[in-house]
Amino acid sequence: AGGSRAALWEKPEPQPDPGRRAKTETETDTRVVVITPPSVMDPAPVAPRPQPPGGSVREVYVAQYDYSARTNQDLSFNTGDTLVALDKSPGEWWLARALTGVSASKQGYIPANYVAPVESLDAQPWFFSETRRLESERLLMAEENQHGAFLIRKSESHAGELALSVLDNGKVKHYKVIKNESGQYCVSRNRAFKTLKELVEHYSRQADGLCVQLGSPCKKTEVPLPFSMSFDTVDQWEIDRKSIKLLKKLGAGQFGEVYEGLWNGTTAVAVKTLKAGTMDREDFLREAQIMKTLHHKRLIQLYAVCTMEEPIYIVTELMEHGSLLEYLQKDRGSTLHTSDQIEMAAQVASGMAYLELQNYIHRDLAARNILVGENNICKVADFGLARVFMKESDSVYEAKEGTKFPVKWTAPEAINENKFTIKSDIWSFGILLYEILTFGQMPYPTMTNFQTIQSLSQGYRMPCPPKCPKKLYQIMLDCWIEQAQDRPTFETLQWKLEDFFDLDVSSYDDASPY
Repeated sequence: AGGSRAALWEKPEPQPDPGRRAKTETETDTRVVVITPPSVMDPAPVAPRPQPPGGSVREVYVAQYDYSARTNQDLSFNTGDTLVALDKSPGEWWLARALTGVSASKQGYIPANYVAPVESLDAQPWFFSETRRLESERLLMAEENQHGAFLIRKSESHAGELALSVLDNGKVKHYKVIKNESGQYCVSRNRAFKTLKELVEHYSRQADGLCVQLGSPCKKTEVPLPFSMSFDTVDQWEIDRKSIKLLKKLGAGQFGEVYEGLWNGTTAVAVKTLKAGTMDREDFLREAQIMKTLHHKRLIQLYAVCTMEEPIYIVTELMEHGSLLEYLQKDRGSTLHTSDQIEMAAQVASGMAYLELQNYIHRDLAARNILVGENNICKVADFGLARVFMKESDSVYEAKEGTKFPVKWTAPEAINENKFTIKSDIWSFGILLYEILTFGQMPYPTMTNFQTIQSLSQGYRMPCPPKCPKKLYQIMLDCWIEQAQDRPTFETLQWKLEDFFDLDVSSYDDASPY
């Protein structure tokens, strides 16, 4: 739809202001407009056409991922299907009608973060807007991609510019995509294009100076999650225990056991069962209410709870590879390299930077509480449970009497004063970095907990792990600065890790003259 309009590929379509009248195609706005009959229950698909006076506007979207209906109210669709939005007021879930595909002419609820405006740049399968350089390399190196796979992303080293990342015989090469004085896009001085789409089409036909002719767009292997299991559970997230089927035990931790489960017979989930008497139900529900509102792609998403009887169930997204600690110990360097380890650490820092902005403290940050999915995706877990054991006071959390500390991960001020801040989480992140770089080795490997405390009080810090870059070890030391206020923020740690490899001109390849 609208593929002939070159200007439409320049930037993502802005979301309309619901209080203003939408423009028609005869006016300056070129968005696709659909006329919706008076009754939205009419099953007939409606073709996009200009909006006549008095009609109602419906925006057309294209699916960026496959989605299988989880309830009778949902709508299934596949990547590339077009849908018209009927009601976006629910926020996370929209009422939509499918125009094409497996559900053509049917309507139901869809997750809003699975679709993009049909004529926007975000709708292009090769556009990975906020993807960082390290992440682009991880995505392109995934086994689903073949020689010539590519993506276009924003350049983190040059504000306002774009970068073309291409897979060439097992290695990823990067090219700057700049705008010349005429406002045209180019990767070499002898070729310029009015739109990114035209640039991609040209280099898909011939290499023309690139390392390889562009092949298929990079596979979008990291499918975003809806923020809730269904439209029904957005607000009603205390669910019937009978709707959860426990399949197999995945492990056990400080608070209880973890199972792979199935919700509503359709949706794979993880279920943490809390030991009876572990925590007060009302305290837990207050904390879970906050946890439910925290949405970030590097945080485990809380879906629902079952608290009406023991044991309490916490229902979250399922991560295929379990804890980062187990993942590291199994790998032992056989497939993970330094760049992979740094990228995984950057993902954790990204999730923690979000919690930092929310004035939220984890208190138990460690490899055992990071979960891993396909393609080394890492997400922070158990970021709310520890707080149930604490008393809040101005972003400082004081442990209740009898609370046990993971001593080797805990900052000295937290051990000595029983008080936790975001800066004590920074200390723990430094220990987590050590775990990542040593493939899950126990911190302070030759020391007992008591010896660790004594050594830290005397200024001792763990030495640089084998094969760890000195610059990365310095980041660990920054996390272990004695004065908590002098430690970096998670935001700083995130950009240091994401930009770990110098992103100067020499890190980009040049497109050779034709």
